Amino acid sequence: MPELQINDDCIPCSGILFDKDGTLLDLLATWGNWAELVLCGMENQLAIMGTDFIVDRSKVLGTQHDAAGKLIGYDPAGPLTMATEEESYGVLAWQLYAAGVPWNEALTRVKSIAKDAMYELRKRRTAQPLEGLLPFLEQCAAASLKLGVVTSDGAKTTQEHLDWLGIAHYFHSVVTRDRVLNGKPAPEMAELACRELGLSPEVTIIIGDSNADMQLGKGAGLRLAVGISNMGDGNHLIDADVIISSFNELRITY
Repeated sequence: MPELQINDDCIPCSGILFDKDGTLLDLLATWGNWAELVLCGMENQLAIMGTDFIVDRSKVLGTQHDAAGKLIGYDPAGPLTMATEEESYGVLAWQLYAAGVPWNEALTRVKSIAKDAMYELRKRRTAQPLEGLLPFLEQCAAASLKLGVVTSDGAKTTQEHLDWLGIAHYFHSVVTRDRVLNGKPAPEMAELACRELGLSPEVTIIIGDSNADMQLGKGAGLRLAVGISNMGDGNHLIDADVIISSFNELRITY
């Protein structure tokens, strides 16, 4: 059986499940651009009404900005990295509702802003793999490991991102939020992926950048929960069995 080598530890495994945003792809390169477009659109809407966000701009989606206002980071435990599409709509619509817009109209406006941002994102096709990901996937393929994706994103966007990165062919199970009743941190996504891949949980590893990924892995009884944190110390990954900063720290042996 192949083994995942992490530092001095070697973990036998038959398959690996990956989160998508912040794990397979650089979240800032894709959703960072989306967030900037959405926040700008929201600011324009609020400016028309003579008001602004009811909280600091950085708190709306959990983003970090430099002195010029450019988005340079994000809260790994915030909405940008963890919220579903519907949850993001709710967070944003609340800003308009607080400014006096009826809730149904607030949701309509937010969906329009988000749609425009996604249209621009698709034009740009900006997606970058995390450092060391591509060589690691090649190692997994060479060892005949079964690979899957478990993500809070929707099916259409997920397939687009995998295609943009050129890695869709590595994965034979892609479980998106719209395929299950209960999303992360519930174990349902991992359980479904294991069934589709023909894997037993005890020989399956999960790699993700949020603690919800770690909790999902624990709840599903997976062999190991690997947290990846390329923008900080990983303190938010409190349920991880091990934390890495890049895929360069991993190696498949067989």
